[in-house]
Amino acid sequence: MGRHIDALLGRNTFKTSKLKPVVSLAISRLAIFKKQRQARSNIARSDVVELLNLGHHERAFLRVEQVIKEQNMLKVFVMIEGYCHILKDRVGLIGKQRVCPDELEEAILSLIYAATKCGEFPELQKIRAMLTSWFGNEFAACAFELSNSSNLKIVQMLSTRQASLAEKLKVLKDIASENGISLENEEISFIMKQEKLAVKRKSNQSKVERLEKSGMSKINDMSLILPEDTEKVSNLSDSMNGRLYRDVADAAQEAFMSAAYAAVAAKAAVELFRAESLDPENRFSPDFQSEQVFSAPDSMNSTQQISSESSLDSDKNISKYPTSCPDIDGNSQT
Repeated sequence: MGRHIDALLGRNTFKTSKLKPVVSLAISRLAIFKKQRQARSNIARSDVVELLNLGHHERAFLRVEQVIKEQNMLKVFVMIEGYCHILKDRVGLIGKQRVCPDELEEAILSLIYAATKCGEFPELQKIRAMLTSWFGNEFAACAFELSNSSNLKIVQMLSTRQASLAEKLKVLKDIASENGISLENEEISFIMKQEKLAVKRKSNQSKVERLEKSGMSKINDMSLILPEDTEKVSNLSDSMNGRLYRDVADAAQEAFMSAAYAAVAAKAAVELFRAESLDPENRFSPDFQSEQVFSAPDSMNSTQQISSESSLDSDKNISKYPTSCPDIDGNSQT
């Protein structure tokens, strides 16, 4: 009962009446596409012949790649046209079940894949949408799986990879032989050598581009440093410079004080030596000891006076040198 209701509502039925006209329009458009590609291929082949006659073998070898491209697209359109005829003749099998028949699997998967590569083909886009809605997205995804070999031929033809050196050389020899042009071995070896050099240049250029990208990424990583962190580093360097100059001033003052104490000690030693040399007998007498005791405060006063004078001299000497260092911008750092 449910099947009859779905059939009446059109839920589980494939409308073959809509697919057939679209396939017919696709076949008509394919005839136009084939003529265009054939004309382009003929022009490219004539260019190769003309370049070979002029002796520009290297340029002719480069033009061969365009010939191969046009030939591949022409083969693709021929294959699509054949698949469209198969689909048109056996469209009745599609509406009977939701699983793709084995005899139509290659044709349907190839058409679905070709629709993604031929954007200028509106009828093929409609065919893809109708088949995907009927068989499901999972089935349509099989057209892009590498393990699927049902549409391997059309995948290879629509590939964007460049033709190999051997393939281009074969086409060049075929065109030359068809037009009665003889290619010597020296010319062929020269062409192959130039092609290998061109391939090597492209590989080196790609390596340089990768290195430049990696270098730019490193520069971008360095640019991620916050301005606050940079300011902290600059403040730290300023504080280190200020502390350095303060330590130098303190060290100079301490050096002057040490020199003053050393001078006082030397003077006291000289006076003591003179006193002993003048009166060696009375150096242990009470009068001599009392004289030394009473002279001690005077020596201490003289020591303090000399130290104060030395400190004043040190301050004067320190004032001669700047306690701040100008930075690069001309601003002084304390």
